[in-house]
Amino acid sequence: MFHIALKMLFGDPGKYLGIITAIALSSVIMVQQPAMLVDMLSQTYGTISDISLPDIWVMDPGVKSVDDSKPIQDTQLYRVRGVRGVEWAVPFYKGMQKVRLENGESAMCQLVGLDDSTLIGGPAVMLKGRLADLHIPDGVIVDESGARGRLAKRACEECPPVPIGVGDILEFNDTRALVVGVARSTPSFMSQPVVFTTYSRAKTLALSERKMLSFVLAKAKQGEAPEAVARRISAETGLTAYSSEEFKQASLEHIVKHTNILVNIGFVVLIGFVVGTAVTGQIFYNFTLDNLRYFGVFKAMGASDRTLLGMILLQALLVGFVGFGFGAGATAAFMHATAGGPGPQAKLTWQLLLGSGGAVMFIVLLAAFISARKVLRLETAVVFKA
Repeated sequence: MFHIALKMLFGDPGKYLGIITAIALSSVIMVQQPAMLVDMLSQTYGTISDISLPDIWVMDPGVKSVDDSKPIQDTQLYRVRGVRGVEWAVPFYKGMQKVRLENGESAMCQLVGLDDSTLIGGPAVMLKGRLADLHIPDGVIVDESGARGRLAKRACEECPPVPIGVGDILEFNDTRALVVGVARSTPSFMSQPVVFTTYSRAKTLALSERKMLSFVLAKAKQGEAPEAVARRISAETGLTAYSSEEFKQASLEHIVKHTNILVNIGFVVLIGFVVGTAVTGQIFYNFTLDNLRYFGVFKAMGASDRTLLGMILLQALLVGFVGFGFGAGATAAFMHATAGGPGPQAKLTWQLLLGSGGAVMFIVLLAAFISARKVLRLETAVVFKA
């Protein structure tokens, strides 16, 4: 009977392809949009993830996220170092600055200042040059996305952009900066280029301010819980201190709470789900009605309701798996083709595939049960009427 159910499904290629297409399109929306959301939300704490060595972040009490910089006095660094349980602490600068390119154009970028002696907080993956090259006079390192995007050189408006590289010159507030390396780092939430340099040089390149210390990066001593040391730092210094995981969560909650990104993308996913349910259900229901006489014959021949329901579920699950496979595959191919470009990059995770696949299966099973009601209530005598 199940073999016959498959022959019924493949015997109507128009409706079969229609169901597959509807499921594939809804799958694309339910996979691609949440994948973009996952990447955009991960970028809210990308800086924290990239800097894995310190496990405590100390900041001004008014800071809500890693991108919300409220500088503190440099003397706070020594107060943090004096707290019991702190193995070491280093300064870290992070702020928005305007950079001027060689062709005269300007762009906003994130300027990151690392501890001069240890360079803790620097990028882990260097594509060109070395992190130690920051000790070269006027040296800066740019991130790969910025080098290929907003900081790229253009000989003319119609000419293709040429990524900046080692030896190129940038200018911050009439101060020369020499590119000594290109690194790979997590893009920022607003997709600005990221420029790394030493802490002392960052204070020279940035606009003159009384307070320049954005964060203090600290490491808890062995055997000390970072959360406990962070509470101790807050109590003794009056600053706010988080463990790395706590600061990630705080940054994520701040973005979700103060932006509409979750609502907007969630609305698009909901529309895809509703449209997929409506279109798939309608086509599958019409397919069942067209084959109602065959189900009536099977019922008259003694097929049980359980067998008929199994036939319909087999048809629904097959089109669901095939349709979701096409949709997820097309989305993955698109993500691969657009990988490495500027801006958010969709991230395809197994949790996302499992969740979207479950939503697609719910759609097809709902359509199957709606169609099955018509079959199970069918009077066999109707089939033999003239």
